Amino acid sequence: MISGMIMVFVAIWIYQSAIKAKLDNVIIWVAVSAAAFFLLVFLFQYININILESFRASEGGAAYEAINGADRKNQGDFTGFGGILKSLYEELSPSIFSFLIVAVLRLKFITKEAFSVANLFGGLKEVFVNIKESFKSPQ
Repeated sequence: MISGMIMVFVAIWIYQSAIKAKLDNVIIWVAVSAAAFFLLVFLFQYININILESFRASEGGAAYEAINGADRKNQGDFTGFGGILKSLYEELSPSIFSFLIVAVLRLKFITKEAFSVANLFGGLKEVFVNIKESFKSPQ
């Protein structure tokens, strides 16, 4: 759910950046960026699942699953402060890493600006301002 909402913002951001850079095939850039974001999120979620399963394997592997019940139950895995941090990492890291990779690709291929933090995230404020303005009714 979080990744889907971020993907919509990324698509709007790429669209506005491609328009500002005066590219010819704007919709293709938006589609490729959204697809790349989706595939990267899928890849990072797969990696996170394997990391989680490796922690479980170190706790007893198949015997752990047989004793404690079904596959991927959260009993005991996400309790306490460490569990909260693990849960936040598992949920947010695919979206954050995918966003950063798409931002680098945007900087390299769409805007073609020098690499800096300001250029990497440039245009994000305008995305949210334009979204806010779109909800205002004309008078």
